[in-house]
Amino acid sequence: MNTLRGLCTFNLWADDLRAATRWYAELLGVEPYFSSEAAGRGPGYVEFRIGDYQHELGIIDRRFAPPGLATARGGTVVYWHVDDIAATLERLLSLGAQLLEGITERGPGFVTASVIDPFGNVLGIMFNRHYLDILGGTRGQR
Repeated sequence: MNTLRGLCTFNLWADDLRAATRWYAELLGVEPYFSSEAAGRGPGYVEFRIGDYQHELGIIDRRFAPPGLATARGGTVVYWHVDDIAATLERLLSLGAQLLEGITERGPGFVTASVIDPFGNVLGIMFNRHYLDILGGTRGQR
């Protein structure tokens, strides 16, 4: 039995959901495919499908955050694979993110950086050779 099978939805929090939606739409180059408001459930959540595996990136109005997470930053960094870490980091900073950790080589084929988005979330980026190996091995099997 596999305990953790794969990333399903990664959620971020924002005090200003509309501003966060615009910021991430600009960064990602796509509009969210789902919003709780459009579904008739009132404002509070939007979701993007992104990347090679169409992972879900959700943004939740911070007023719905679990107790303790409403104001504090989490201790986990999720790294999203990017092909050009320097260019992606530059783009994030140009859109108003703040540098948390600069470009750091973790080993051959593993380079990371992280920022804090304008809404207080930690966003990690990584060039990861294993990601490309897996992607190359499964591309024709989806």
